[in-house]
Amino acid sequence: MSWGTELWDQFDNLEKHTQWGIDILEKYIKFVKERTEIELSYAKQLRNLSKKYQPKKNSKEEEEYKYTSCKAFISTLNEMNDYAGQHEVISENMASQIIVDLARYVQELKQERKSNFHDGRKAQQHIETCWKQLESSKRRFERDCKEADRAQQYFEKMDADINVTKADVEKARQQAQIRHQMAEDSKADYSSILQKFNHEQHEYYHTHIPNIFQKIQEMEERRIVRIGDSMKTYAEVDRQVIPIIGKCLDGIVKAAESIDQKNDSQLVIEAYKSGFEPPGDIEFEDYTQPMKRTVSDNSLSNSRGEGKPDLKFGGKSKGKLWPFIKKNKLSLKLGATPEDFSNLPPEQRRKKLQQKVDELNKEIQKEMDQRDAITKMKDVYLKNPQMGDPASLDHKLAEVSQNIEKLRLETQKFEAWLAEVEGRLPARSEQMRRQSGLYDSQNTPTVNNCAQDRESPDGSYTEEQSQESEVKVLATDFDDEFDDEEPLPAIGTCKALYTFEGQNEGTISVVEGETLYVIEEDKGDGWTRIRRNEDEEGYVPTSYVEVYLDKNAKGAKTYI
Repeated sequence: MSWGTELWDQFDNLEKHTQWGIDILEKYIKFVKERTEIELSYAKQLRNLSKKYQPKKNSKEEEEYKYTSCKAFISTLNEMNDYAGQHEVISENMASQIIVDLARYVQELKQERKSNFHDGRKAQQHIETCWKQLESSKRRFERDCKEADRAQQYFEKMDADINVTKADVEKARQQAQIRHQMAEDSKADYSSILQKFNHEQHEYYHTHIPNIFQKIQEMEERRIVRIGDSMKTYAEVDRQVIPIIGKCLDGIVKAAESIDQKNDSQLVIEAYKSGFEPPGDIEFEDYTQPMKRTVSDNSLSNSRGEGKPDLKFGGKSKGKLWPFIKKNKLSLKLGATPEDFSNLPPEQRRKKLQQKVDELNKEIQKEMDQRDAITKMKDVYLKNPQMGDPASLDHKLAEVSQNIEKLRLETQKFEAWLAEVEGRLPARSEQMRRQSGLYDSQNTPTVNNCAQDRESPDGSYTEEQSQESEVKVLATDFDDEFDDEEPLPAIGTCKALYTFEGQNEGTISVVEGETLYVIEEDKGDGWTRIRRNEDEEGYVPTSYVEVYLDKNAKGAKTYI
């Protein structure tokens, strides 16, 4: 099956067919290109959709996404984002493996087709030229034969006429011979050209055209194979991303299976639990008794302002009515939130205070890391003075240390409020007595206001003065007990890195470079207990001293 033998006379149709094949290839390229654009557009829409429903950072909506169902939704959005990425991969691979490759091949195909048909036209022009030469020689041979025949007839006529001179007869005879010779020459020329034409025609139809058409056939078959391979690549590009898309869908299913309704219900409790007890039963008030009725401390009339309640009733009975009492309208209008969150119910207040303590601890850790970095830099400057002046870092180091102390005092303040909410009494130790002296001297008005506002009728959490007095009495009794204890043994020594003015109760002043005894190491609150002599001892910030613990001492730790 060869186009050269079967389609030897279909040059024009083959030219049209091969052009149609190139058009089909270009149409397929256009189809794939539009598919890549659709994939990119789809991926973009999926990404925008995922971004649209993502919770905004530092917003109330972000806090709501702590529930497992919302977390599953976030996972779904993230998986859809990855899903969109796979469609972008499809678009990129189709563009690089199909569109670019086929576009280059089409240009090569057009050049090859042009070259083949140019050779075919050249062969056609050559055989047409040979044909014209043959026709010309044939017509010339025919004309010469007719002229020779007429010249022969004229000679015979002249020879037969007795009135014609011998010279005229001889002239006619010579003319007939010339014409006859010309006819013979035309005959030979025609025969030669005819043989040449037959040879050229045989070569044209059995050699040149079959070879050219065979090349065109091979070119067309390569085009067909190439478009088939491109279709396979088209499918393979899609197939390659199916496993990853499957993982995305599996991720969505896994996220859906991780939803825990019980956990979400517990989170609702933690989010909205007030910590108050439900109101008790309302006692029956017998108006038939002649005696003055006694208003129960559980009556709702207290919260409604019917008569002034006796001060002897504790805060607990009022606390039971908290859910039914409106919050302070003035504070809502001003939008002011107390520093100790005393406007919140106990449970919610505890969570807020705990969150605040955690934030402060993170800030303290951040400042300590910065201090360590500055200290290391200072050591480098000390070892290599050409790199910088170590004294230039002293101010920054002192500033960071002051920030750490401020944050620690702030943390202690919130920890005290947290302990107050959780119902814990002050710990009976010199350490807590010393810490209390530190933040009470700076924040006494705030703490006192907090204590007076606990469990007020507007929904804030208050504390009775009698309870506050009781705590002070307990602390005084404990101080007396502590004074009778024997002095603690030294567990090591320390060197003051900076000067510290111990102005609060329980602290001790130190001078930079001074060496003292360590009698109690840092318990995690940022303070170390030291002693100068038998009569002078107290607490200093741990960051202000370099501690050298005795390894043989009980409870001693090794510091590097």
